[in-house]
Amino acid sequence: MSRANQARLDLDALRHNLGLARQLAPGSRVMCVVKANAYGHGAVTIARALDPHTDALAVACIEEALELREAGVVSPILLLEGWFSADELQVAAAQNLWVMIDNERQMQWLEQASLSQPVTCWLKVDTGMHRLGVAPQQAATFHQRLLACPNRRGEVVTCTHFACADEPDNPMTRRQLAQFEAVSAGLQGPRSAANSAGVLAWPDSCYDWIRPGYMLYGNSPLAAPHPNAEALRPVMTLVSSVISVREIECGETVGYGATWTAQRTSRIATVSIGYGDGYPRLAGNGTPVLVNGQRAPLAGRVSMDMITVDVTELEGVNIGDEVVLWGQGLAASEVAACADTIGYELTTRMPARTPRVVLAS
Repeated sequence: MSRANQARLDLDALRHNLGLARQLAPGSRVMCVVKANAYGHGAVTIARALDPHTDALAVACIEEALELREAGVVSPILLLEGWFSADELQVAAAQNLWVMIDNERQMQWLEQASLSQPVTCWLKVDTGMHRLGVAPQQAATFHQRLLACPNRRGEVVTCTHFACADEPDNPMTRRQLAQFEAVSAGLQGPRSAANSAGVLAWPDSCYDWIRPGYMLYGNSPLAAPHPNAEALRPVMTLVSSVISVREIECGETVGYGATWTAQRTSRIATVSIGYGDGYPRLAGNGTPVLVNGQRAPLAGRVSMDMITVDVTELEGVNIGDEVVLWGQGLAASEVAACADTIGYELTTRMPARTPRVVLAS
């Protein structure tokens, strides 16, 4: 019999979260972000579930887009980082992929290309993130060049990306919005600014297109509780099971490095999951898990294939009992904070060793 580890996927929750995004931005079209293997959930599975319900999808690069096309996904797909060579633009045109324009080199490639058909273009403007995008003073010129380019199809979407939208009290987002308004107000065509944090906490950022990503998977990107985020439902629940239970005396230690010492006679449950399965190695003593739906603290270092949990306070813990590491009943963000990271990293780094199992609708 195989190990009990599973990343269970609730696609009803996925569709619910997409519905919440539409509810919060009723006047916007929705582009669902499925980059990085759909934040670790499985790009093909997630994209197929979203395909009939979204206006477009977004990925980081052409390899991710082609995987979806080969799986039969038909929605428009935006390449968020654009393309990295002239031949990639040919492939993007042939596969009906949308492209992001970030710099002069990409602009020249587009103007000089001989394509099988024109491509839909998004223009990224750097309003303060300073990662990708043309400078605000260049935006109008780039926009005019796109309008004049025969390889451009349809309207040009002008967009930007926020640096601090996950902090609702941070004035940086308000400054970026003001910069984006000043740059884009005179440009013809749709606009886009809102990522997940924008959709949840910055209604003024919900222009013609919104780009929810992390929130689709039921996790809040916001640094503090927010009423809109409370409506999210987790898509991934990481589960395992107890494979051993033992009693140890006060003063005995558990795990590599003997980093946890029993302060009383204690019951320790060993769970068959570790950093080789996607559980964070840096999760420290006290990190919560759910054993039979009850919270219990991690006791000792995370190993490659196992963790140990102090179940002294719980009644009737036995071999085979289910353990939830994050998801339903235990937010990924809480676990991530115990490992000095973010929930994005927990799900995105989920390895193939842990099977994704779609729950029945």
